[in-house]
Amino acid sequence: MMHPLVGVAVAYLLGSIPAAYIAGRIRGIDLRDHGSGNLGATNVFRVLGAKVGAVVMAFDVAKGALPVYFLAGVTGVERRGWWAIGYGVAAIIGHVRPVYLLWKGGGKGVATSAGVFLALSPIAAGVTTAIWIAVLLRSGYVSLASLTAAFVLPVGVLVAEGAHSPLFYVAMALAIFVLWTHRANIGRLRRGEESRFGGKTKAA
Repeated sequence: MMHPLVGVAVAYLLGSIPAAYIAGRIRGIDLRDHGSGNLGATNVFRVLGAKVGAVVMAFDVAKGALPVYFLAGVTGVERRGWWAIGYGVAAIIGHVRPVYLLWKGGGKGVATSAGVFLALSPIAAGVTTAIWIAVLLRSGYVSLASLTAAFVLPVGVLVAEGAHSPLFYVAMALAIFVLWTHRANIGRLRRGEESRFGGKTKAA
């Protein structure tokens, strides 16, 4: 049976797979030089279109959920315990700081975080996703939807899992982390310069 520490390393390597970067290279571009320059699904939607963006988003969600589901079984740990949470956190860190790109130019971790909590607390993740969609449809800003969802998630986990669940504290930490990764977006939102979702940026 695999040791849990090895599981953490595997989760990080899985999270590091840069789906957005790969999609861009298949189309002959480096997404870091186009659109927002971010290697997340939102930039893929803007630069490469909805079909490719949907595939990348699904992949980013999956690389958060699958390490929790399968590595917990392979390593023999509780699927909602600290080790499984560690696998999810490692996958998120891999997405934001991918080893395959020399720890630079990853995404902001929202889709991968959604996958992690889909595996750990499906009810809280489902409610949070519904609110993310509602804010996006209402405002047109992915960043605002992501920030709202990040702060709704701890409330959802609190209701679904209780204050004594380790997931609650991880959700609180994740909210702060998403706030940090979106600090540039917050500045653009305050200045009225943030791009709305739906417009496609042509790759040069």
